[in-house]
Amino acid sequence: MRLPVVTKAFMARFWMRVMSTRPGSIPAARNRGLAKPRTMRSVSASRITTTPRPPSLPPWAAAAPGTSTGVKNASMSSSARNGASSFPMPAILARADRERPAPQPRRGAPATLAALGLLALAGCGTVSNAVSGLTGGGPAPGQPGYVSGFLGGAVADEPRAALVAREVLSVGGTAADAAVAAGFAMAVTLPSRTGLGAGGACLVYTHSRNTTEALLFLPPAGTAAGGDRPAAVPMLARGLFALHTRNPRRPFEELMAPAEQLARFGATVSRAFAQDLAAVSGPLFADPRARALYADAAGRPLAEGERMTQADLGATLGALRVSGVGDLHQGALARRLEAASPGIGGPLTVEQLRPALPSVTAPLQVSVGSDILSFLPAPADGGLAAAAAFQALQAGEGVDAASQRGLAVSHAWRQGGADPAALLARPPAFPGAAPVLPASAGLMTLDRDGNAVSCVFTLNNLFGTGRVVPQMGFLLAAAPGVGRVEPPLLAAALAHNANLRAFRYAGTGTGQAAAPIALALPAARHLLNRTGIDAAVAGVPEPGRANAIGCPAYLPGNSAQCAAATDPRGAGLAIGGGL
Repeated sequence: MRLPVVTKAFMARFWMRVMSTRPGSIPAARNRGLAKPRTMRSVSASRITTTPRPPSLPPWAAAAPGTSTGVKNASMSSSARNGASSFPMPAILARADRERPAPQPRRGAPATLAALGLLALAGCGTVSNAVSGLTGGGPAPGQPGYVSGFLGGAVADEPRAALVAREVLSVGGTAADAAVAAGFAMAVTLPSRTGLGAGGACLVYTHSRNTTEALLFLPPAGTAAGGDRPAAVPMLARGLFALHTRNPRRPFEELMAPAEQLARFGATVSRAFAQDLAAVSGPLFADPRARALYADAAGRPLAEGERMTQADLGATLGALRVSGVGDLHQGALARRLEAASPGIGGPLTVEQLRPALPSVTAPLQVSVGSDILSFLPAPADGGLAAAAAFQALQAGEGVDAASQRGLAVSHAWRQGGADPAALLARPPAFPGAAPVLPASAGLMTLDRDGNAVSCVFTLNNLFGTGRVVPQMGFLLAAAPGVGRVEPPLLAAALAHNANLRAFRYAGTGTGQAAAPIALALPAARHLLNRTGIDAAVAGVPEPGRANAIGCPAYLPGNSAQCAAATDPRGAGLAIGGGL
């Protein structure tokens, strides 16, 4: 029988430090003091019409081993003013419980509880069936179909992840729950762009608090000496756990189960993954473990519609589900990773894994009429670039000029960590062509209560370092700022109306240097020009791809007007409305 969420809070095995910043219109612009962290106790436990999208070749696919040498970009640090905040995990879970609708008393409740107590002797399944019978015969919370009618929406660059998100919304999960499940699922079904070795960043709007937060879990470069494929510290699992704490309703381990099943029993290869695999299969298959996972019996890259089974990854996900995500940073899995990583050219140590923690901070914000449009803050500087591009479009500049302004701002920030507010107010001239930037993947969820999440994930290279961790089944992210590996421009946005306490819009942009304009242009079309969502995401500059969810009449509000869309040239899936 499943333990209640609050009970499992006391089974914590690791500590996660969460940073919080004070709100402001451009909070990432203020850098006036050191962060004052406190600790938080954490549970350890279509429409598919595609045009092939030219992925950027990772450095390991274009250069011989041993060429990835260099100095980490020391300027990649957050410029946000940090203030102290801490939330003991039991308090977070208690707060989440307080924010849920209070159950209405039912006549005959004592008799019902007595009956359930007796039925508990027969097992959990009997209790679940009894609950359904005693409460009217409908599906119980946690069962598909519990939520009927309008579910919300889900959009992902890999279709199976969107379907997993919809399933979580159907059983009564929040947008955060759905994004966690979809994020883990995408780590299985799109290992070219994300995975347990990856990292990312999310924006989270919580209706009950009427605030948007930025959650950053970018994969930092490892510092161990040696190796021809410098690797980054894995951040995805801790990042998704931190996302779950923002507004949980379903148990965390339940949300990991779909990904574990997809890895253990196999997933159908999507067009999104097949296109990435075909682009770099030659150099990728130099790694025998990658070839064993991603090639058919004849040694050819797996094609769309074929089956991909990842038993070692399934076992790793199962261990994380049972022992908690901290196990990958300071437990048995961390020690296994430390032992295995030197053999694949990217040595990592437990001393590097243990302190790598997500942070919660305030986003960059731009006013759009009575709405507030939030962007990811630096060091996720794709949000800074997208904010600059959006402001240029808002001022009436053309698409090309707006794109160049965004790239100029992010370039200036990377060169010296300049004040983002000053860069947005007086953007510098762009010095030239943008460098080759890594691939990324977007994901968004919206629940029926108006909670929303917008995330972007990355391995800092297509297929990361290009080598699978032995007996663990996942690829490590490439170390950012080392050699020719540039950090990606992670671009996500989310709009809400503070006066109405309601969600308005969410978007992601991917496509290397075109990611910022791929985010800014649909947002400007929809929020400024009232263009429909389908038309808003169409035709963004190549190689950009856009995803969006919009509710013109807000949510809570008129849910019938909410719509979700994915770029028609891409290979993702958008789901909106009811079952």
